[in-house]
Amino acid sequence: MEETSREAVATAVQRVAGMLQRSDQLDKVEQYRRREARKKASVEARLKAAIQSQLDGVRTGLTQLHSALLDVKDIQSSLADVSKDWRQSINTIENLKDVKDAVVQHSQLASAVENLKNIFSVPEIVADTQQLIEQAELLQAHRKLMELECSRDDLMYEQYRMDSKNTSDMHLISIYFEDVQGLSDELAKQLWMVLQRSMVTVRRDPTMLVSVVRIIEREEKIDRRMVDRKKQTGFIPPGRPKRWKDKMFEVLEGTVSTRIEGTQSVTREADKMWLVRLLEITRKYVLDDLTVVKNLMVQCFPPHYNTFNRFFSLYHNAVSTRVNELASEELEANEIVSLLTWVLNTYKSTEMMGHPELLSECDINLLEPLLCKDVVDDLLSKYVKTFTSNITGWLRKALETDKKDWQKETEPEADQDGFYQTTLPAIVFQMFEQNLQVAAQIDGDFKQQVLKLCLKQMNSFLIRYREEAVTYKEEHLRDRQLPQCYVQYMIAIINNCQTFKESINSLKRKYSQSSEPTDSDAAIERTLNEVAKEGCQFLLDEVFLDLEHHLNELLTRKWLTGSHAVDTICVTVEDYFNDFNKIKKPFNQEMTSEALRRVVVEYIKAVMQKRITFKNADERREGAERMIKEADQFKFLFRKLAAGEDTDPLCGAIAAIAEVFKLTDPTLLFLEVSTLVSKYPDIREEHIQALLAVRGDASREMRQMIIGTLSENKVSYAGVTQPIFKDITVPTITMTTMTSMATAKLLK
Repeated sequence: MEETSREAVATAVQRVAGMLQRSDQLDKVEQYRRREARKKASVEARLKAAIQSQLDGVRTGLTQLHSALLDVKDIQSSLADVSKDWRQSINTIENLKDVKDAVVQHSQLASAVENLKNIFSVPEIVADTQQLIEQAELLQAHRKLMELECSRDDLMYEQYRMDSKNTSDMHLISIYFEDVQGLSDELAKQLWMVLQRSMVTVRRDPTMLVSVVRIIEREEKIDRRMVDRKKQTGFIPPGRPKRWKDKMFEVLEGTVSTRIEGTQSVTREADKMWLVRLLEITRKYVLDDLTVVKNLMVQCFPPHYNTFNRFFSLYHNAVSTRVNELASEELEANEIVSLLTWVLNTYKSTEMMGHPELLSECDINLLEPLLCKDVVDDLLSKYVKTFTSNITGWLRKALETDKKDWQKETEPEADQDGFYQTTLPAIVFQMFEQNLQVAAQIDGDFKQQVLKLCLKQMNSFLIRYREEAVTYKEEHLRDRQLPQCYVQYMIAIINNCQTFKESINSLKRKYSQSSEPTDSDAAIERTLNEVAKEGCQFLLDEVFLDLEHHLNELLTRKWLTGSHAVDTICVTVEDYFNDFNKIKKPFNQEMTSEALRRVVVEYIKAVMQKRITFKNADERREGAERMIKEADQFKFLFRKLAAGEDTDPLCGAIAAIAEVFKLTDPTLLFLEVSTLVSKYPDIREEHIQALLAVRGDASREMRQMIIGTLSENKVSYAGVTQPIFKDITVPTITMTTMTSMATAKLLK
């Protein structure tokens, strides 16, 4: 207590010191004292209340303990009295054993008397019951059967109670009532027959189905009563428990399974659409049956049976078993798609298990998948494998058919814009479209997989398409008279490339979830461009084969004296381009540009081959003017063919060379050559030497000076132009040629 008092004083001192830290606080001492006095009074009051409450609780507890002690003493006294009375009554209980035996005997005799009438009338009741069963009076038959079973069971029970080891009497009773078990089995058969035809029965005579359910419910109650009595006495009648309720559900399950298994009416050999028909029949049966269950059968069963959900589950399990059996068969590609589409889409759709009339009774989202993921993946893998094989064959056949068309003597068909085409792109992409539509019915991921596969096969197909186009050209070159419509079908091949591009883009927009280009896209684009460009080259090769004779006349003596080679070239090119107008953009534009380039290159090649050497200024002037005129002819022709596009850069090369020939003052030759080089930077030294050689008046020293000066002083290029001279080679003069030329000069 002293230590507590010291702590309290120390605490008080600290509080007072905290309050009186400044001199102006001394005026408030009286105020502080009153506040602390109020706090002290409040604390003391709460403390008194707490102590009083504790004291009241202790007082109440002591009172209850005292009362409990008195009760324990009373109970102890009562137990002593009971123990005394029990010891005194032991002898009395032993004396009542005879009374107990008499009671048991009286009970057995009473049971015998009660069942005496039934015992003597068992044969008659058996016959009546058999007749009622045959007449389908099931409720009455069951009532009589219960009477027989009750009589038999009561007699057996009393015999068991009297002497459970006396099997002879038990056997005697069993023999006397042996027909009862047969009646029970016969009645059960009738019940199962009604249940097997429950879908028909519930429509025609629902009371019959209700009677069956009532009988089964009665038997269930008897089963429970007999099982409970066995727990108490150890006795249970023969044939119990019957478990007819479990058997009923087994029969219903078997009925549903038989119903689903019996939907296959035809085989693959008889009908290619056998699986589609089977699945449609299954869908119709399941939907119709579940609708009947919901609207009619539910009313025939007790609510606790949860009838609709039970049937819903039975049909789901039966369908799952059936589709798994189908999945294990050797299905064709279209059959796999039909099965998966039905399983993954149709089954839970509003056309079947998700039908609005059924949704109020069940949740289809709780259904297990009909096919597990491994089975679905295996089927998809089989489909992809089969589809790959099939589409390869389809594409090969389509190409073979198209190749046969290439040999026709009639022109190919034209589209609405007049461009030649064949049916190949339409056939190919109709194939792809059909398979993608089918794949889309399964799911989005599989659709993407099939699209990638189609594009991959497309790339392989286009490589074969390119090879066949080359073969077509080579066969034509062996006999240019055949096929008659070679040019037109080559144009169609080129146009098909553009159609393929457009069709591929259309497929991707429609079926692809990603707009990002893939490796297959790049490969297809590259192959199509190569096929089209090669086709254009083949056509130009055809043109230039016809022009070869006329091109050989250029820059010859015959040409200088008045040849019509260029006129013929222009007419021939224009005639060919009347057909080439049937080529789609952009290939027609590229072809026009390439044709102009090749004409100019061939013309310049004629110059570089030094077919002519001008003898004097008049020949040079005449030749130059002719070259300028022919360059203008080319400009006019190709501007017309190219719809006004600029043709000056290429044709200007001919005019520039003509200016070199036209120059009359040899001292200015270097400047003219420099101008030519600045315009066409790809011109090489051998080209300049050939030009000077054709000119005919440039000495060896002048040629060397011009070449040397150009080599030392790099000419500034006037602008970027399309390379022309890089594709032109200058033939080298062999020793034999030089000897023949020298001999000719000596002979002159």
